[in-house]
Amino acid sequence: MASDEGMTTTRIDSWIWSVRLTKTRSLAAAACRAGHVRVNGERVKPAHAVRTGDEVRLRHAGRERIVVVSRLVRKRVGAPVAAECYIDNSPPAPPREEVPLIAVRDRGTGRPTKRDRREMDELRGRMGLGPERD
Repeated sequence: MASDEGMTTTRIDSWIWSVRLTKTRSLAAAACRAGHVRVNGERVKPAHAVRTGDEVRLRHAGRERIVVVSRLVRKRVGAPVAAECYIDNSPPAPPREEVPLIAVRDRGTGRPTKRDRREMDELRGRMGLGPERD
């Protein structure tokens, strides 16, 4: 299968890419060179050898991933197999911010009418926030 049973070490950039923590191996190598990858607490270069039981910390896509290597692979594997190759100790991802609805108008429809503006304001939740009248 994709697992190499007799293997005791593999390159860190190759392993990070193989278990789908980064999209490409070049991104994994760039993260290593930039100092975003730590193995057992120390910064490593892309060719650093990783072993079973090592703790890998990867800062990628605005999030820190903390994983413990449970199985070594050299070639990229499918997502279900990749999930078995490490134990994920990462903190939960921060919740996504809700994107407010934006009123989208077709191009070339001209200036919005008063009714259109009211509908857009209602979508934005600004209904009744206009100037106070007595």
